[in-house]
Amino acid sequence: MKCSWQDGNRITLLVNGDEYYPAVFKAIDHAKQKVILETFIWFEDDVGKQLHSVLLRAARRGVNIEVLLDGYGSPDLSDAFVNELTSAGVIFRYYDPGTRLFGMRTNLFRRMHRKIVVVDETVAFVGGINYSAEHMSDYGPEAKQDYAIRIEGPVVQDILLFELENLPGKEVVRRWWKRRHRPEENRNPGEAQALFVWRDNAEHRNDIERHYLKMLANAKREVIIANAYFFPGYRLLHAMRNAARRGVRVKLIVQGEPDMPIVKVGARLLYHYLVKGGVQIYEYRRRPLHGKVALMDDHWATVGSSNLDPLSLSLNLEANLIIYDRQFNQALRDNLQALIVNDCVRVDESMVPKRTWWNLGISVLVFHFLRHFPAMVGWLPAHTPKLALVEPPVQPEMETQDRVEAQDGGKT
Repeated sequence: MKCSWQDGNRITLLVNGDEYYPAVFKAIDHAKQKVILETFIWFEDDVGKQLHSVLLRAARRGVNIEVLLDGYGSPDLSDAFVNELTSAGVIFRYYDPGTRLFGMRTNLFRRMHRKIVVVDETVAFVGGINYSAEHMSDYGPEAKQDYAIRIEGPVVQDILLFELENLPGKEVVRRWWKRRHRPEENRNPGEAQALFVWRDNAEHRNDIERHYLKMLANAKREVIIANAYFFPGYRLLHAMRNAARRGVRVKLIVQGEPDMPIVKVGARLLYHYLVKGGVQIYEYRRRPLHGKVALMDDHWATVGSSNLDPLSLSLNLEANLIIYDRQFNQALRDNLQALIVNDCVRVDESMVPKRTWWNLGISVLVFHFLRHFPAMVGWLPAHTPKLALVEPPVQPEMETQDRVEAQDGGKT
């Protein structure tokens, strides 16, 4: 399928789990026919148990529910936790569950990294927020700063069709040649417009990256990119620097207190190239940054699951929404600008490593290794991700009869 720009949408920015979870749970509680939920991480903590409860309520009142989790991101849900859902009729699948070797996970690459919820044909959610307590602001110093969006309107149908087309049993036409999808042009710019885009390992390998490149090429005044795991390829780095050199205020917000130390090491390899080119870099120091958002000028914005790193740009299954709307753009700008003013430290030339031949050589070697290693591993034919269905537990005959009678109000 190929999505087009859709007019007449209502798009709401949701910041952190504090705003996201109540909105998702309320939508599921109002579901009448179908819920499709995909996520990278679902932990069996307070937030995960709330999601479990709301899905269980919906399933017990007859709503058709399908869940897809990543096998690497969500490996530890207990059998009892999952079985209660499957017993109620929830279709529960893992993407590439993998096997453990000496207690270690082997499914390191090609992750199902999307975070999508579709309720009936009326409302959808897209973003970067998983289902775990660490996305709540009261979690403490390790609470993540993150974003998602709630969507109503015609683009929900595109998201639903994407989900239905990618369910098991749906044969997707695979062509022997690789089609190169160009970013969909917004030929009639207006307000409340949205385009659903995704990245897969077939015909949509570069779609999200191409929208970033086109955005940077079209920018006239300002670009703000906030990305948790920032380590893109040369094309995107060139595009950022070129935009800055022609007078665009290009601001990049990266992690200053990362959840993984390698994140800061990788990003700092790029500081010299970007700062010298005029890009303003800000390290967010309040807590770990987990967002994957960007905006351009006064209308364009994107929110989704895709980082700008080798995993997201080369291997993972990702999804973003591209938005053209002045009001949404301003809401996201206000939030990011507050982060810059209150919680960020700007990277200046004194913080950039000195440019010696030794440092240059090491940087080039490390850059190419970090940039291409995940993709090289992904070429291995032994790693072909599969979907694994969790079968509902076999119910004793008496328990099954009791449940039927309960649904019939005790009548036989």
